[in-house]
Amino acid sequence: MRITVLTVPDCPNAPVVEERLDRALEDRGCTDVKLVEVRDAEQAARLGMTGSPTVLIDGVDPFAVPGAPASLSCRLYRRPDGRVEGTPSIDDLRRALDAADALANCDDPLADAAGRGGRGRLAPVAGGLREVQQVVLRHFAATGRAPVIGELEAAAATQGRTADEVVADLGPDDFLVPDDHGGIRAAYPFSAAPTPHRVRLAGGVEVWAMCAIDALGIPDMLGTDAVITSADPVTAEAITVNSVGGRMTWQPSTAVVYVGQRSCTGPAADVACGALNFFTSRRTARTWARRHSDYTGNAVEPTQAEALGRSIFGHLLASAEPAEGRG
Repeated sequence: MRITVLTVPDCPNAPVVEERLDRALEDRGCTDVKLVEVRDAEQAARLGMTGSPTVLIDGVDPFAVPGAPASLSCRLYRRPDGRVEGTPSIDDLRRALDAADALANCDDPLADAAGRGGRGRLAPVAGGLREVQQVVLRHFAATGRAPVIGELEAAAATQGRTADEVVADLGPDDFLVPDDHGGIRAAYPFSAAPTPHRVRLAGGVEVWAMCAIDALGIPDMLGTDAVITSADPVTAEAITVNSVGGRMTWQPSTAVVYVGQRSCTGPAADVACGALNFFTSRRTARTWARRHSDYTGNAVEPTQAEALGRSIFGHLLASAEPAEGRG
């Protein structure tokens, strides 16, 4: 795991975040931590710094705010309780590290397929892939449905390509799932078809999420409040997650997410999404797991499930380039 701390010279919060990282990394063995001083706006944009300090884990900012521009100014981090600090808290850093570990380790089923085996869901810039991917995601968020191919032509044309060509390239690397008619069936975290996971955005648009982890990543990705509704696959009892100001409240409070997959390879829609579900309790999650022995996984607490959602999807619409990105 590579951890990079981006700061401006003499940033007063640089020693604080280094100390908190030391605490968060206790008992994790040797981890490479690099401090980089950023001196101009061009370097900030190139490295993905949206304020000082910015922490990158394997090249990705787990605390990224969608649409935040590159910046040399002091950065503020909002805690779940509403407090604002100049660095991530120790607990927030630990959750981000746990999520990065899960993404990087195929032997641990925690969201490996959901995060493309640790490579992340952010498409590469080359060939117009990222530009078209982001147009698709914004269209889902604005309308609740997938765009038709013709609505992507303008974005593809900026790279001298057709929308069909770009969409065809996005499919094999599992950034989106094509349907049988040349359209788009899914663009993680969104599904064009109904799923058990419904997300109502603050503006009133309702979208379907591919799985529970995808649903939990949508509010952070869009920088909006949202209400997630789902149901326990065993009991059919309702589960609701209210996301307000970046803080999530779960009903019932005993709810968990089962995170599993059939294998470490293949599209997430095929090998993981069937297992990434909300449950009202660990008991019903265990019942489901016994009935579905083809999946390997574990039930995780809300805080860990939220961290996975943020880590995988939170930065997909960020404008700054991630350093040595995993796309």
